[in-house]
Amino acid sequence: MKIQNDSIVYPVPDKSLLARVEKSFEVKFPIDFINFLLNTNGAIPITKFFKGQFNTYVIDRFLCLVDNPRDHRSGMYDIKVVLTQLDERIVSDEDATGAELIPFAALFAGDFVCLDYRESKTNPSVCIWYNEDSGDFEPAIKKVAENVSDFINMLEE
Repeated sequence: MKIQNDSIVYPVPDKSLLARVEKSFEVKFPIDFINFLLNTNGAIPITKFFKGQFNTYVIDRFLCLVDNPRDHRSGMYDIKVVLTQLDERIVSDEDATGAELIPFAALFAGDFVCLDYRESKTNPSVCIWYNEDSGDFEPAIKKVAENVSDFINMLEE
C-alpha cells in the first residue's frame, strides 16, 4: 500500500493510547489493525481504490488516533472524534455498551470504512457504513472484507 509522503499523523499511537481506546470502546484491536495504525496513522493513501460488488470506492484518507484531538492539527480526523460525530447512526442497539462499528477510513461522500465488532469483540470484519442510508440506531452497512489485512490487499492505485 502506498501513502502520500509526509501524510502520516504523528505521534503514532503508543500502547497506552491503544489500551485506553480499547477500554473505552470495549473491544480488542486485532494486531493487523494495530500495525495498520502504526504505519498509516491518518495518512492519505495513493493506493485508495477498492471494488465492491457494484461500485468502486475511493478512500479520501485514513483516520488517526491522537492523544488530545482538540490540541492536534489533525484532531478532526481522530477515530474517537469521528465516532462521536456519527453518534446513534453508527449503533444498532441503543442499550449496547461499547462500540459496534469503528470508522478507520473516510470515503468519498461521507461514508466510512469500519471495523465491525457486532459479532465478535476480538475479531472484527471490515464493512462500509453508508452515511445517507443510516438512521438513528439503524446503521446501513455492507461487509467488504474478513479482516483489515484482507481489506488492505483489496486496495489499488
